[in-house]
Amino acid sequence: MRFNLDMPAWKWPFYIMAHPFEGFEDLRWKKAYNMKVSIVIVALFFIISVCEQLMTGFLFNTHYVKIFNIVPIVIQTIVLFITWVIGNWALCTLFDGEGTMKNICVNTAYALVPMLIGKVINIVLSNCLLRTESAFITFVTYLSIVWSVILLISGMKTVHQYTIPKTLVFMFITIFAMVVIIILLVLLVSLFQQVYVFVYSIYTELLYRFSNLEPTTLILIFIGGIILIAAAVIAAYTAFEKYQLKKEMKKLKS
Repeated sequence: MRFNLDMPAWKWPFYIMAHPFEGFEDLRWKKAYNMKVSIVIVALFFIISVCEQLMTGFLFNTHYVKIFNIVPIVIQTIVLFITWVIGNWALCTLFDGEGTMKNICVNTAYALVPMLIGKVINIVLSNCLLRTESAFITFVTYLSIVWSVILLISGMKTVHQYTIPKTLVFMFITIFAMVVIIILLVLLVSLFQQVYVFVYSIYTELLYRFSNLEPTTLILIFIGGIILIAAAVIAAYTAFEKYQLKKEMKKLKS
């Protein structure tokens, strides 16, 4: 065998990066998928993205550093990674894919390594180069992205045992699934927010009207009221089911 594949788990991402088309096949053959390494890579993806926004040289930094918001970075890194894995895993059964969620997660994380290395190099270069030398940063950016995309295509092809055209189609459909998942998440968050505002408005109204009661007592009364309403709804539904069952029994007897 040309390469020693009995290597520690942390070396596999670098081996795959050096051998884009053979690395994932060797990883699959050795069954060397390691979730701990992939979690570390995703965590580094988030940390390096934060450092990129805060530590990029001022000549090349397009972000307004004085107002730092971590939420967009979480969405651009961790949330996108999770939605990619879920969307890919959810669709693979429709396309006769063989990958499990663990395999998809590990392959996707390993494919991010060139892009992370490119981000670190760009942070260093942005603090050393002049504005007229920005072509070096652009070159590193595009090279690392293309390298990661090649690894991702190779990883998805290997984990699902697809052909290259089917892999590309599957990846485009996965991106569409990611958009659907994100839209549903936004709608769900908006729904929970409206429910919270509704419940909180009721609580404040009761607190205003019954100001002589302690807040804890009022909370217990409010929770009790919700339980009573839920019990009444369940009882009404059970009675309706019994009524429908009796009606069906009468029809059968007649």
